[in-house]
Amino acid sequence: MEKKPETPQRIVRRRYEDKHKDERKAAHAVWGTSMNREDFDKLNKFLKEHGIKKVELIYAGWLALEEQYKNKQ
Repeated sequence: MEKKPETPQRIVRRRYEDKHKDERKAAHAVWGTSMNREDFDKLNKFLKEHGIKKVELIYAGWLALEEQYKNKQ
């Protein structure tokens, strides 16, 4: 695979990314997880139909689980 040619814009962008890499890592996290393809496709379709972002799903699920476990105690 051939690399794209170096342009001043790409050099500036790369320098910026390198400079702020640790800052981004400290502020954000990524979960590398997997799920059944059929469920994944259904979930993506549902989210798209309702205009829901994946991060909204995660927060809603988290809050629902917190509430569920709070009631168990």
